[in-house]
Amino acid sequence: MRKHEHFPDPEDDSDDFETSFDHANDLDWRAKRRSTRNDDEPNPNRRGRLTEEARDRLAQMREDAQAADVPPEGDRWSTWDTADHGPQPWPEWLVTDLSAVDRELGVLKTGKEADVFLLERALPGSDRSCVLAAKRYRSNDHRMFHRDAGYLEGRRMRRSREMRAVENRTSFGRNLIAEQWAVAEFAALARLWQLGAPVPYPVQRAGTELLLEFIGTDGAAAPRLAQLRPEPDELLDLWQQLVEALSLLASAGLAHGDLSAFNLMVHDGRLIVIDLPQVVDVVANPRGAEFLERDVRNIAGWFGSRGLAEESADPRALTDLLLDVAGLR
Repeated sequence: MRKHEHFPDPEDDSDDFETSFDHANDLDWRAKRRSTRNDDEPNPNRRGRLTEEARDRLAQMREDAQAADVPPEGDRWSTWDTADHGPQPWPEWLVTDLSAVDRELGVLKTGKEADVFLLERALPGSDRSCVLAAKRYRSNDHRMFHRDAGYLEGRRMRRSREMRAVENRTSFGRNLIAEQWAVAEFAALARLWQLGAPVPYPVQRAGTELLLEFIGTDGAAAPRLAQLRPEPDELLDLWQQLVEALSLLASAGLAHGDLSAFNLMVHDGRLIVIDLPQVVDVVANPRGAEFLERDVRNIAGWFGSRGLAEESADPRALTDLLLDVAGLR
C-alpha cells in the first residue's frame, strides 16, 4: 500500500464509508457508460483530448455539413436575406430572389484595405442574372487602414467598451473599425445614390462585404481616371462633372476623404466616384474642412498636370464653393 492511500473499513458504518461506496458505484456506472458509447461518436481520451481518428472524423463531418449547404451551381447561395439592402426602388437589373446563387468570376482589384471581386448572381433555371462587384475588407491580420484616427473623428459608438477598443486598437477594436468602414461606405453610397450622385448602386452589405453595381462592360471594369489621357475637350467635360459630383457630396455634408484620379472611374464618358470607406462628415469631424481642401488640391493637381487651364481648375475657388455648399462658410 502506498504511503498516502487509505481504504475505509467495510465494517465501519461511518458516513465516510458510505460516501466512498457511493463514489465507487458512480465511477463504476461511468465506466459502463463509456463502454456502451457508440463507436461512431468522437471519444476523448483520458486526458480530455480527441484522438487523431476522432479529429479526422469531426473534420470530415464539418466538411460534409458545409458541402451540403453549397448550391449545385455557383459558390454560395444568395446572401440577400441576411444583408442590409440598398435604397428602394431596387434597380430592375438586380436579382433579389433568395433561391439565386453567387459565383465568383475573378479578382478585379486588390488594395491595402479591401479586395474587389467580380461576382455573378443568377437564378438557376432562368436567364435572370446580374454581375456585381464584391468588395471585401481584409482580415484582421492583413488590415492596413492608414491614417484612420483622423477619419474616425466624428464617428461615435454608443458603448464605451467599443470606443475604448477602437482607441486602443485591440483585435476587437480593429474588427470594429473594419465594420465601421463598411457601414460608412454603404451608408454614404446609399445617401448619394438617392441624391443622384454618380456612384455605383449599393446593392447590399453583410458584415464587411459590400456588393455594388459593377461599372464596366462584359466583365471588364471601366478604367480609372488615372489610366486615361483625355483630349482637351473631354478633360474639361470630366472636370465639370467632377465639380457637380463634389457639390452633391458637399450638399450632403460629406467629403470623399481620399480623392484622387485612382478613385474615379470613367464609363462611356461618365465620371463615377468610387472607394468611399473614408468618407468624412465635414460638419461633425473637426478636420472636415481640411479633408475637403486636400481632396480638391489632389484632384485639381491631376487635371492641371494633364493640361487643364489653371483658371478652369482653380483649387482655391472650388474649395470655397464646396465649403459654401456644405454650410461651413
